[in-house]
Amino acid sequence: MSIEIPEDELVERFVRASGAGGQNVNKVATAVELRFDVANSPSLDDAVRARLLARRDRRITAEGVLVIQAQRFRTQERNREDARTRLQAFLDAGLHVPKPRVATKPSRGAKERRLGEKRQRSTIKQTRSKRDWD
Repeated sequence: MSIEIPEDELVERFVRASGAGGQNVNKVATAVELRFDVANSPSLDDAVRARLLARRDRRITAEGVLVIQAQRFRTQERNREDARTRLQAFLDAGLHVPKPRVATKPSRGAKERRLGEKRQRSTIKQTRSKRDWD
């Protein structure tokens, strides 16, 4: 299952890419900046929206807008595809409901082993300090 986002909810801007590439980089706006308003999108249900906004992702602005910058490739079309693939991966991560953590206690044997190791370490340190080094 995946989420389908209509075209009118996506905002694309084409800018010049940074980095190496020579004259092509200086002339052609091949990098893509894809914006998607996660906080106000009618395509997302409330549970998915909450999970996506709760993620600690630096690509999400304070207003809840996801900004994806794609400039890996030399052509505008490949960068567009890359940005949309990354958006889909982000949305798919929001579909996954995390398994709730079940609090457990250490077993009696584990507690005894831990205390036994602490006692052993303590005796080793005590014997070190009792030695007469003179």
